[in-house]
Parts: sequence; C-alpha cells; structure tokens
Amino acid sequence: MVGRSAPAGTYRGAVGVRRLVAVLVTALLAGCAPATAVTGAPARQAPEGPYAVGVRTFTLDPGSARPLPVTVWYPAQGGAVAVGRFPVVVYSHGLDSLPDLHAGLTVRWAAAGFVVAAPAFPHTRRGAARFSRADVRHQPADGWRLIRHLVRLDGRRGDPLAGHLDVARFAAAGHSAGGFTTAGMFTSGHSPRLRAGVVIAGGGLAGSFAGPPAPLLFVHGTADPVVPLSVGRAAYQRAPGPKAFLSMLGQGHGEYLTPGRPGFAQVLATTTDFLRWTLYGDQEAAHRLPTDAISPTLTHYESNPTP
Repeated sequence: MVGRSAPAGTYRGAVGVRRLVAVLVTALLAGCAPATAVTGAPARQAPEGPYAVGVRTFTLDPGSARPLPVTVWYPAQGGAVAVGRFPVVVYSHGLDSLPDLHAGLTVRWAAAGFVVAAPAFPHTRRGAARFSRADVRHQPADGWRLIRHLVRLDGRRGDPLAGHLDVARFAAAGHSAGGFTTAGMFTSGHSPRLRAGVVIAGGGLAGSFAGPPAPLLFVHGTADPVVPLSVGRAAYQRAPGPKAFLSMLGQGHGEYLTPGRPGFAQVLATTTDFLRWTLYGDQEAAHRLPTDAISPTLTHYESNPTP
C-alpha cells in the first residue's frame, strides 16, 4: 500500500486496489477521432506572467442524492477575480483523498491563468460516510454535472466568477482514481467544450477515448505499485492521438506531485504547457513540451503526433 506521503489518491489496501484496477481496466476502449484542430472561437492569448490565486468553495446540488462539494482556485487581482476570461480545468482526486491535497499542483495552474474546479466525490473522498471504490464509475457524470453548472454560473449575474469563465474551453485532469474519472469523461458524444485531458497514474474506463478529438497527456511512475505502469501504457496505446506520455522513472504512485520532491518541477512544467497549448492555443508552449521534462534520471517524454 502507498504511504500517506503520496498526495491525494492513496488507496485502502492492496487487495482493494487490485480489484479496482481489474474493474476499471476491463473495458479500455479506443475510438477517439484522428488528430484535428478543434473548431470554435479563437483561443485567447495565454497570460505572460503569474497571477495571485484566490479560492472559493460551494456545494453543487446540496439536497440531492449526490451533493458535490467543490473547491475552485482562480487567477486573482486586487482581491477579486482577475480581469479576463480563463479556461477551466476540472480536477478529480483519487480514492480516500480531497481536493486540498492536490493544491501543490492546482494552485500553480491557477497562477498560470486557469480556473481549477475540484469536486470532492460523494463516496470516494476522504471521510465519506459510505466509502465505495466502485463508485468511481459514476464520477465522470459528476464531472460533467460540474461543467454544466459552471457554464450556467458564468452567466449568473452577481456571481464573482460570472463573465470570467471561458466556457468553450474545459480540460479534465485527475490522479489515480481521478485519472480513471478523467478518461471516463471522454466518451462518445461528449460536448466539444472538453478540449483536453491529463491522466495521472490512471487508465481508462468503459467507453473512454471517444467523441470529439481531444489531446491527452498521460503521467505515470514506472514503479507505481498501485496502478501498474502497464495500465497507463495500455490506455495511452488505445487512445488515438494527439497524445503524450510522461514517464516518471523509478517513481511510484504520485510522490512527484508534491512540491520539492524529485520530478515535481518537470510534471508542473509539462502539464502547464500542455494546458497552455490545448486551451490557449499557445504554440510556443507546444514547442516546449518535448523539453519541459528533460531529466535523464527522472523522466522520459514521448508523443504521437508531436505537437
């Protein structure tokens, strides 16, 4: 079992982990269209410098059978949301975890010019009254429920985020079970609002990697004892491009997501430039991707096709 030093997503027991992986990997499916440019409004110019970061929380559908507490980090300026519209990243935590445990990464994405919305899932978050790893299969729908809410919120007069969300440009990202959740959002018929995905230490769910074309970035430790590297590689191989795979050499289930730990700088640079490329159309960021993670003893990066 991975120790508590691993950020969000440590699983409850090796036996349970193997069962989860067996369930989630049974239907890794291909089906994403060939790499093409995503249609829609022109992307906004990527920010040139970092922002301060603000945070807010709310609960989506509090009276429903699946209330969804959400933490939002956003670019801030003068104590309010910064001027402009910003693409949105929906970030999914792993089993027995919480959004705040991923703040080392999500806060830095917000500083780079993204609104990051992270739900705490009803039955897989830390402290859940009825914890169930099998509930992961329902979490992609929660992610889409959050996207629809944010689209409505952007037009809600008086809300601090209204007018600041680029609701045509979403990405999904997540670690461990959250990585499976992310893959599960890319199913046939999904909204073209979802432009990109980052799967960290995860794999595919049934029906994953279909629908409108979307670039995908996979990040995986080569010595991951929880979700084996072969699971991430299988998902990568089954997902038609554009796609990239960042291998964290000799690393486990997510220590590279902790600021100051080996590999964090490379993961941060690669994921940030991937989001800048896919959500802002930043071609300079695309050109940096093959070199962001260069560290012969820590990382290996490959892509198909090369951005």
